[in-house]
Amino acid sequence: MVAVIGACGRPSARPDEAPRAVANSDSLIQYPPRLFDQGVEGDVMVRVFVDSTGTVRPESTRIAESSGTAMLDSAALAGVARLHYTPAKKGGVPVATTFLQPVEFRHPDASAR
Repeated sequence: MVAVIGACGRPSARPDEAPRAVANSDSLIQYPPRLFDQGVEGDVMVRVFVDSTGTVRPESTRIAESSGTAMLDSAALAGVARLHYTPAKKGGVPVATTFLQPVEFRHPDASAR
């Protein structure tokens, strides 16, 4: 019961290398159990600020595009805040950046409903 995070995109500082979530980080974004049981799905776009060490700064992280379901949006924000990234780099030097992180909540049985 986990959400899927997509590739990072559109860094605002235009680094040479965009930040990337570390391996096994998908398990940190949990599908809300009640919504999973109901087969509710959605996509959330989170604007994430990651510092030069790859640490997410939750106070600077916001919903850029809502799924339309508050519980999915909250789960995406909470999960992304627990992720750790390889930092963005500019000229080989780690830099802080803001970027958009897609989070998809998909139920495996939704197409059968």
